[in-house]
Amino acid sequence: MTEFALVLPVLAMLLFGIVQFGLVFNNYLTLTDAVRAGARKAVVSRHTSDPVGLTRTAVKDSAGGLTLTDSQITVSSPFTRGSDVTVSASYPYSIDVLGLVVQSGNLTSTSKERVE
Repeated sequence: MTEFALVLPVLAMLLFGIVQFGLVFNNYLTLTDAVRAGARKAVVSRHTSDPVGLTRTAVKDSAGGLTLTDSQITVSSPFTRGSDVTVSASYPYSIDVLGLVVQSGNLTSTSKERVE
């Protein structure tokens, strides 16, 4: 019992760290998928009046549980046939284990496709 009482906090911190890392990795995959969906929307909407707005909306709609703002999403392209469109997004993350912040920063993802 004494040995278990000494080892339990270390095991608990390790377990909670793995769970937090898994949540951050899930957010990264969601962000990457949302940026990819936004880039796909951008390449087929060059004839619309506001392709950047449509792209940002597509990224936000595809982001699932992530709450992205327009300032976190960048779209750059001249929107001419054959040119490249680059869609980037960033999302803040924080890995905390039992109230102690171990790592924090921004997850970023970029997707580049050719305008059709």
